Amino acid sequence: MTTTQIDGVSVTAQASVYFDGKCVSHSITFADGTKKTVGVILPATLTFNTGAPEVMECVAGSCEYRLAGTEAWITSGPGENFSIPGNAQFDIRVTEPYHYICHFG
Repeated sequence: MTTTQIDGVSVTAQASVYFDGKCVSHSITFADGTKKTVGVILPATLTFNTGAPEVMECVAGSCEYRLAGTEAWITSGPGENFSIPGNAQFDIRVTEPYHYICHFG
């Protein structure tokens, strides 16, 4: 199921902008202190590093991703998600705007 709305959160107005504007996200905080980011990645091939484990939820568009140490690119579309371990690296390839929610933890 694709998340279409998130209620009851605090939103950081200042965007985080990465890779010369190819990735833009806003941090949201829930009443219980849980944090997530909501953003978009524009067409590009990018490499990200994680601190904590992450789950990337596709809201719209699609991407292909490849975890460090693997050769296979895997497609993720609307309503799908994929997990990245903490202290890891992954590549993401986007050919259309990829709208996502990044769940930490």
